[in-house]
Amino acid sequence: MFRSDENYVYFLQRYANFINPIVDTYAYCLMPNHFHFLLKIKGKEDIDKVYINLQGLKNNLGGPDENLGGFDPKIFISKQFSNFFNSYTKSFNKVYNRKGSLFQQNFKRKEVKEESYFAKIIHYIHTNPVHHGFVSNIEDWNYSSYNTLLSNKTTLLKRIETLDWFNGRDQFILYHKQPIDLKMDLE
Repeated sequence: MFRSDENYVYFLQRYANFINPIVDTYAYCLMPNHFHFLLKIKGKEDIDKVYINLQGLKNNLGGPDENLGGFDPKIFISKQFSNFFNSYTKSFNKVYNRKGSLFQQNFKRKEVKEESYFAKIIHYIHTNPVHHGFVSNIEDWNYSSYNTLLSNKTTLLKRIETLDWFNGRDQFILYHKQPIDLKMDLE
């Protein structure tokens, strides 16, 4: 899925374009053959606005059509994910002179129902490159949200909310020094 730095960067650009308008992103990690995101689908009002704005751009009528008629937010969300994956795949295939699918038909997702799971899943996401032997330290992996969450750089991540969940930056760092929980239920 990712063969060069440019692939990782382009994937995140496509994510920002297609997915970020419809979700709040708390954490991510991109690895050579898979990725993880912790995100929350935005509320119906926000989804409606994104849809209306996109329709306005498509119609090029000088303004969006505010009539949502038979609009189904769930279908729109699925379509945004499909467009995201297709956009990346087409570019990847063109660059590497290949054909066919790049992603499995269905991606796995798990609803976070318990508050205690939030910190564990962020920790799991950030420690994935260590677990798979790509780096020895979390901060050495360039394609996760760990360093971005700790920086002061502008980001689309929900940095404040994420760090607040850990009771601040220092506790976030301390929590991430724990060993990875290999028994996490991600199914």
